[in-house]
Amino acid sequence: MRFQLTEDQRALQGGVRELLARRFGREELRAAVDAPGCLDRALWRELGAVGFFALRLPEVQGGVGLGLPEAVLAFEEAGRTLLPGPLMATHLAAAEVPGAATGETVVADVGACGLVEWLAAADVVRGDAAGAVPLRSVDPLTPLHRVPVARGVDPVAVLLTAAEQLGSATRACELAVQHARAREQFGQPIGGFQAVKHLCAEMLVRTETARAAVYAAAVTADPADIDTARLLADEAAVRGARDCLQVHGGMGFTWEFEVHLHLKRAWVRTHRAGDATESEENLAAELLAQPI
Repeated sequence: MRFQLTEDQRALQGGVRELLARRFGREELRAAVDAPGCLDRALWRELGAVGFFALRLPEVQGGVGLGLPEAVLAFEEAGRTLLPGPLMATHLAAAEVPGAATGETVVADVGACGLVEWLAAADVVRGDAAGAVPLRSVDPLTPLHRVPVARGVDPVAVLLTAAEQLGSATRACELAVQHARAREQFGQPIGGFQAVKHLCAEMLVRTETARAAVYAAAVTADPADIDTARLLADEAAVRGARDCLQVHGGMGFTWEFEVHLHLKRAWVRTHRAGDATESEENLAAELLAQPI
């Protein structure tokens, strides 16, 4: 099996990054934080127009006709930019819900933990949302509701969540390195200090380990590989954001910086599509089933 990106996959990844940089840059991110719960419908339709939601939909059904590896690359870029909205739910509903593939319909999904993201902004809800209770979300870019009845875990949802975590971990590593190079203390960049070097190096190792696992799982689609990718990506995103805050010091916790937003989104994602405990139990069962 080949786990290296093809030229077409790199072009897809670059195209999504370019689109999001143009349509959801720093100013748009701050505006979204200041208006929690407000979904940019124009951006949603633009994502639909470029095929974000229809990437895995067959061409005969009006989709792009690509596979899970390409979807993972697109969701990695979405995680990198903290793109808000029920992206995964709408993507997964592209073949079933009219208008989801084109971005005309916003879809929310009842998760395996009984959580629903962006319920109030959705046109269609997959699953039973009766009795939904609003929660105070730690992430200002992810409004949450809890419902009494949860849905089963979709392995594709687990993998796409891991892809978003990978994108967030990548961005946190970039922010830490940029700050370590620019910030000076005692007449030299703080990146020259051993403690900061170690933090950045550990962030990079966790991120690239998670990247290898996520990309491999996208190719194999094996449940055990997906659970492994999820655990590694969760760790890379959460610990990476924490270490990035450590590199920034007190200024990293201020509202104007995006570092704390990556940590908060990473926390929320750890409860989407099941949680780490479920993935750990799946892997334990897989190991126990192996012959000695």
